[in-house]
Amino acid sequence: MREKSECNYSSSHPKHFIPRILILALLAFPIFPFSQSFDYGDALSKSLLYFEAQRSGRLPHNQRVRWRHHSGLTDGLEQGVDLVGGYYDAGDNVKFGLPMAYTITLLSWSVIEFEDEISAAGEYDHALEAIKWGTGFFIKAHTHPHVLWAQVGNGDTDHPCWQRPEDMTTSRRAYRVDEKNPRTEVAAETAAAMAAASIVFRKTKPQYSELLLEHAHQLFEFGDKYRGKYDESIEGVKGYYLSTSGYKDELLWGSIWLYKATDDINNNYNNYFNYLIENEEAFGGTTWAITEFSWDVKYAGVQLLAAMLPTEGKTKEEKQTL
Repeated sequence: MREKSECNYSSSHPKHFIPRILILALLAFPIFPFSQSFDYGDALSKSLLYFEAQRSGRLPHNQRVRWRHHSGLTDGLEQGVDLVGGYYDAGDNVKFGLPMAYTITLLSWSVIEFEDEISAAGEYDHALEAIKWGTGFFIKAHTHPHVLWAQVGNGDTDHPCWQRPEDMTTSRRAYRVDEKNPRTEVAAETAAAMAAASIVFRKTKPQYSELLLEHAHQLFEFGDKYRGKYDESIEGVKGYYLSTSGYKDELLWGSIWLYKATDDINNNYNNYFNYLIENEEAFGGTTWAITEFSWDVKYAGVQLLAAMLPTEGKTKEEKQTL
């Protein structure tokens, strides 16, 4: 049963009108020649500031976006779980687990690949804070090896309301995935996020890195063992984050990040490289014609990471797959 929104606005409300104003404003600017140099350091700084503006929960003393304040402090209270924190989605006040986890995976990948450049720009600490704000929420949301709270809020009640997070009056109902309602995409993507972040924090916070890796193993095992499609369980998600590619790309994506995170560590966990090789064709990793890389479709990311893996010590078949 759909929850009713506690506020309604017509199409003339500023929420619907502002995008048109922005388009007209952008068209009014001159088109700059390609030869003009750009300040990518400034772009990086502003990108990370955006994540601070999207924070939910009790904000830290070093919060740089000063016009934001604490919000969503009762998230999860109705369900008896602490779900305070994380990030709001885009321009609304819902916390959608799948795109949030994908965001943290990509932020972590950026730091792994461009640590020196990010450090030179003076943004390394800010990047790690952005990642940890997400992983801290995922740790809270993963309350049992086979339970993940995958959403807070409802898009159907939230989207008609033009409200600051600090003032929101819409539903803060939380939604979980578990053995009876398995949704593989969000479990496997959150595993990928935790695994990628564990690589980021391995040097600076080794114990935290191990904690993230433990959650990643459990989430991947859960998502792989109890398979189900993300948008067929959580109420209202189909209208906003429809999983068109299914969950097999997330399983490949999660397995390759776990392989990268565990390849040089002595442990008793499953061999994620074997999982990747054994399932790459059946799951579409080498057969799907790729036209995008997004929160929904991960095949291009899997293929890129696989192409970057060292082939030394691999069999002929494994090298051909990579």
